[in-house]
Amino acid sequence: MKRLPIPEDVTGEEIDKDVRQELQSLPKTLADDVAKNLVMVARLIDEEPESAYGYSKVALRLASRVAAVREAAGFAAYATQKYAEALAEFRAARRMTGNVDLWPVMADCERGLGRPEKALDMAGAPEVQKLDKAGQVEMRLVAAGARRDMGQLDAAIVTLQSPELASSSIQPWTARLRYAYADALLAAGRESEAREWFAKAVESDKDGSTDASDRLAELDGVEFVDALDENTGDQDGPEGGPEDEED
Repeated sequence: MKRLPIPEDVTGEEIDKDVRQELQSLPKTLADDVAKNLVMVARLIDEEPESAYGYSKVALRLASRVAAVREAAGFAAYATQKYAEALAEFRAARRMTGNVDLWPVMADCERGLGRPEKALDMAGAPEVQKLDKAGQVEMRLVAAGARRDMGQLDAAIVTLQSPELASSSIQPWTARLRYAYADALLAAGRESEAREWFAKAVESDKDGSTDASDRLAELDGVEFVDALDENTGDQDGPEGGPEDEED
């Protein structure tokens, strides 16, 4: 596999210090090369996942025995919906470190592979008790998604009902948890409750990680028009905004 271009502003020093420490087992030139490719994975994974995947494959070819590289490769494969490949990389990383942090995303890979029952089995496994609060919330989201995959809407709603959902404290996971709950309520035909929870999701979504504001506007019958279209006159323009996204 050929090397991919690395922008001049990427030095490799941008990566997390723990990852940098892992790479110290490699010769310095090789470590720097791997680090730069990992920086590119992190930089591109949200907006250009296929490109991130390409850089992850380069890093993997250079340093497949480094857990952080296997983990990055897993997330890049996951972002491009290559769930079997992602699961294999996550399992490899977990074998190397013994860490349970990847358990929820591994379970979500099982969902992606059409095995929601396996994801639910993982949600009930002892490993979940070893997760931190964020990991446990993530596992709850995956379990609820698996219930929905199986057509068990009421069970999905119950799965999401938790102290974290009821809490007024805003945490990094709050918006996504409230959004998933609202979406499940709406799927179950409980529109007024869904509206309430989409509104709560909007309140807690400070960085725009969900499209809760669009979903709320849709429920309220708001149509977006192009304010810059001078030919619109008094007539409504076409409805806009992103399409609905399920959590």
